[in-house]
Amino acid sequence: MQALPLLSIMLFLPLCGAPLALILPSRPGFSRALTLVVSGAVLLLAIALLLFYGGENGGALARLTEEARWIPQLGISYRLRLDGISLLLVLLTSLLIFLCVPVSRRSVKQGQAVFHCALLLLESSVIGVFLADDLFLFYLFWELQLLPIFLIIGRWGHEHRLYAAVKFLLFSLAGSFFILAALISLFLLHGRQSGDYTLAFAALRQTAIDPGLANLLFLGLTAGFAVKIPIFPLHTWLPDAHTEAPTAGSVILAGLLLKTGAYGLLRFAVPLFPQAAAANTTLLLVLGLIGLYYASWIAMAQTDMKRLVAYSSIGHMGLVVIGIAVQTRTGLAGAVLQMLNHGITTAALFILVGMLDERFHTRSLEKIGGLWQQIPVFSGFFLFFALSAAGLPGLNNFVSEMLILLPIFATRPLVAGLGLAAMLLTLVYLLRLVRQTLFGPVRSTMQPVDLSLRETCILLPLALLVLFLGLYPGPVLGLLMS
Repeated sequence: MQALPLLSIMLFLPLCGAPLALILPSRPGFSRALTLVVSGAVLLLAIALLLFYGGENGGALARLTEEARWIPQLGISYRLRLDGISLLLVLLTSLLIFLCVPVSRRSVKQGQAVFHCALLLLESSVIGVFLADDLFLFYLFWELQLLPIFLIIGRWGHEHRLYAAVKFLLFSLAGSFFILAALISLFLLHGRQSGDYTLAFAALRQTAIDPGLANLLFLGLTAGFAVKIPIFPLHTWLPDAHTEAPTAGSVILAGLLLKTGAYGLLRFAVPLFPQAAAANTTLLLVLGLIGLYYASWIAMAQTDMKRLVAYSSIGHMGLVVIGIAVQTRTGLAGAVLQMLNHGITTAALFILVGMLDERFHTRSLEKIGGLWQQIPVFSGFFLFFALSAAGLPGLNNFVSEMLILLPIFATRPLVAGLGLAAMLLTLVYLLRLVRQTLFGPVRSTMQPVDLSLRETCILLPLALLVLFLGLYPGPVLGLLMS
């Protein structure tokens, strides 16, 4: 397998498929089938890498790199690297993009060729973020993400889609400015010290930097990544973007784009400036806890189900920030697992809310109720994923939450206690969502139909992953901690 450029194939296959999706714009079935084939091929390749390099062969991931000269005059190379963290996130990316195709079959009716082209462009850009080992290449893919998701929200979103898309774009560009400024500064500093002007991650880690400047550069990178995570108070774009995006857009935002921000913090900001990261641990912990409590408090007041799930994303990603901030081995593994779990569970919840919107043409808790009597199969899935998000023991989120919080008790018991208390607040608003939607009185005169075969096939793999990661997380944790 190593004789093939497997990482480049995964990276560029969707990028090559994207223009092909535009060949027959009058036949949406062609672009849909092409996107399914291409994203399915990437998913199968990622699964093959997991099976081949996972388990006892996990150490072989360290050897799975690709490198080529690109722009030597600027110290820029084409470098890709795969390890346990990036492999799991690439798997998540390929799975969610694959599922976005059938998810959008009914909700996206016009311009389907362009929509599927945007999906494939987005897949390549997100995979590029997770594989890049050169900071210029990372930044290139980081920026490339913006165009397709802006298009998906602004073209196929709801009533205020342009406002939400522009707000997302402005916040993202502002964050990117801080990242670019920090990278240019690091590039110049390393070049002046060593005579080697490069943006290779391994080389930049060896740069000797004054502690004050290192702290400033770390905060710059963190501010840029915080927009995408999102960390309070840079989160305000997220509820609007989720509310106005089509279902596939919400799945991508919650399941993938938020993870790119946390990945950047974990993969680049902390390793490049470890002393500065340690000095700012308290700041990150406070911001993570504020996000947990603030999001839970606001979620309790929401009547729009999609907006409620959006605020829950802010809270769960705040927990990821806490796991990264403490920098224990177990806590970091828990943070990555929480990223994976959140992507699976929240994507499923957004898909379910989108299915309700297709049936009732509303997402209001005040207009939907008594679904357990009307559509029991849908209700079973809804309850299952809501309990997963609430951290029920035996399901996926419980494992990652405990891995993050339990190690903190030894050094910061107050932070761990506040984190556990926030989990109770999460349970409150999710149980309110379940009670009013499934077990309240029937509020609509419409007679909804239960899940179709297509809808069941979309939700079933996500449900199986929730069970697997909740009951048997050992193989995944072995991949993260090897």
